[in-house]
Amino acid sequence: MGVLKSMALWFDSGVTTEPVPKEEFWKIEWTRIVPMIFMHIACIAVIWVGWSPIAVCVAVGMYVIRMFAITGIYHRYFSHRTFKTSRFMQFVFALLGASAVQRGPLWWAAHHRHHHRHSDEEEDVHSPHQHGFWWSHIGWITTRGAFPTDYKAIPDLVKYRELRFLDRADLLIPVSLATGMFFLGVVLNAIWPALGTSGLQMLTWGFFVSTVCLLHGTCTINSLAHLIGRRRYETADDSRNSFLLALLTMGEGWHNNHHMFPGVTRQGFYWWEIDITYYILRTLSVFGLIWDLRAPPKIAYEHKENPIVQERTSVRDPLNLPTSVHANPAT
Repeated sequence: MGVLKSMALWFDSGVTTEPVPKEEFWKIEWTRIVPMIFMHIACIAVIWVGWSPIAVCVAVGMYVIRMFAITGIYHRYFSHRTFKTSRFMQFVFALLGASAVQRGPLWWAAHHRHHHRHSDEEEDVHSPHQHGFWWSHIGWITTRGAFPTDYKAIPDLVKYRELRFLDRADLLIPVSLATGMFFLGVVLNAIWPALGTSGLQMLTWGFFVSTVCLLHGTCTINSLAHLIGRRRYETADDSRNSFLLALLTMGEGWHNNHHMFPGVTRQGFYWWEIDITYYILRTLSVFGLIWDLRAPPKIAYEHKENPIVQERTSVRDPLNLPTSVHANPAT
């Protein structure tokens, strides 16, 4: 692919929706990943712009808000449809998700559904057991085969024109957010100089530092959540539960729970399994913004007496319970 065509895809990623030939699938698309490389390099600017309490607080706040956008919206809503909402709120949620700079909602959902159907198998492009830790964590995102959106995997979502637009113009919201962060710093410096911030400082901390931390926090679920932690259920992959990863990702660390029952809203099944994303979703449901949150089935709590097994040969359905789940007699 030529450099100019690759650069054009920064602004309209929907041009490439066809599957990439197998011989080109794993090639790194250097031009396409320039924005991601730039975001990492831009974090070094903290040396020159310094820091202020307000800039760090905004960075933390943007991490939390956008981590929820990934976990609660891109993951539990668009990828698994574990609750319902209106078309208007769906669009608002999609805008918030797009601000996380992890591409559009259709791309994210399509890749994640593919992951569930082939988790830790050869076709799973971000399995640490198949491709190694660093490749599963970040390397796969850089490949030519990772960029197209597989519309066939998301027939329930592709019918919405506004979602297709956000998916194609996936840099529009991040660029708008970065611009807003810069002017936030400029305005704060003008009206409240005692805060000690500036446009470049707020841009660096509120956007670049926060976004890079968010990216790697999200990617730990692809990599570390299949390597460290405990396995409550005998799933067909090597997904694990980790308290630390659950804190880092607002609930996604209960990954073994999730891979056993991907169609439920809650991922921390017990009170001590902190799932901040689920608490926020429950709050939104109280105000009627979302509804029909799907609870874990009764069998999810019967693992102590009867180990629950997901057969490796079964087809894993990302929109519902696994098609082959059964409780073995206790031995």
